Amino acid sequence: MRIASVASALPPHFYTQEELLAEAQAVWAGRLFNQDRLEQLFTHVLVGGRHLALPLAEYRELSSFGRANDAWIRVALEIGGEAVEKAMARAGLALEAIDTLITVSVTGLATPSLDARLMNRLGLASRVKRVPIFGLGCVAGVAGLARAADYVRGHPEEVAVLLSVELCSLTLQREDLSIPNLISTGLFGDGAAAAVVVGEDVAGSGVASDGPRIRATRSIFYPDSERVMGWDISERGFQIVLSAEVPEVVERFLRRDVEAFLADHGLTRADIGSWIAHTGGPRVLEAMERTLELPEGALALSWKSLREVGNLSSTSVLLVLEETLAEHRPPPGTLGLLMALGPGFCSELVLLEL
Repeated sequence: MRIASVASALPPHFYTQEELLAEAQAVWAGRLFNQDRLEQLFTHVLVGGRHLALPLAEYRELSSFGRANDAWIRVALEIGGEAVEKAMARAGLALEAIDTLITVSVTGLATPSLDARLMNRLGLASRVKRVPIFGLGCVAGVAGLARAADYVRGHPEEVAVLLSVELCSLTLQREDLSIPNLISTGLFGDGAAAAVVVGEDVAGSGVASDGPRIRATRSIFYPDSERVMGWDISERGFQIVLSAEVPEVVERFLRRDVEAFLADHGLTRADIGSWIAHTGGPRVLEAMERTLELPEGALALSWKSLREVGNLSSTSVLLVLEETLAEHRPPPGTLGLLMALGPGFCSELVLLEL
């Protein structure tokens, strides 16, 4: 099994963190007891700027969950379709070659689902198996790749595409002045990414054959941790649940789980030459570095992605993987570990041979 390609698509509306802070201060003027606290939160997440689904001025017109969700469907189809087209072209495959389309998102709802709407938009073959996944949040980029690998393991002559689309800005809650909501307003951005996973029997002229091999995958669920991260969903839409315990959970469990996963394959942390991590935020990345005792710069691309576009939930780890393969790919045969954590609370690991 190989990852034949990864490609991203970001909305054209980009704003610096300073511009976004000014807008947040204007929206919450007179309602926040300490405006300086908002500036501190926007600064401490170490984000330099973010892409947004809509022009900044249009967010004040999103007066209901329904209007925000309509925007989610429209923009998700635009950038999601672009990501799939780019990924398939990069893999050297025609769109008709897609056998399974897995879509992951946690920032909007649609029935028919995004994958069904993309069938029409992209003119995909009617035989395509569609697997829409909702609710995995930040972990879904890695989990979706693992499920694509599961599929092509059983169908080695087929092609599976994972599409992640997250438009976090459309979940903005103006009435929520809690610290978790203020942090998320300063941290999360918008974007899409697609990965093409091919079975071992997929061959043909132009098909990318040098992508990383998927050696193994693992899912880990942490019992009784539902309130660590997620959404409270109401008539107002998606309200963030974000516990300060997230970095603590990382430090408590991630090293144990990574070492157990690697040991089952006769490996140790020293055998991993490339660490590809979800950009959960500064405290989460620091916790990963500490608990795994990573060498300096091991998560440099994750820090870079956080700085340049913010946290894009499930899409972020795919952006880091895309840059790893395009600009920083290690020598052939190097082992890499793809990892993310998310609602559940849970973690997902994928062992790659780069």
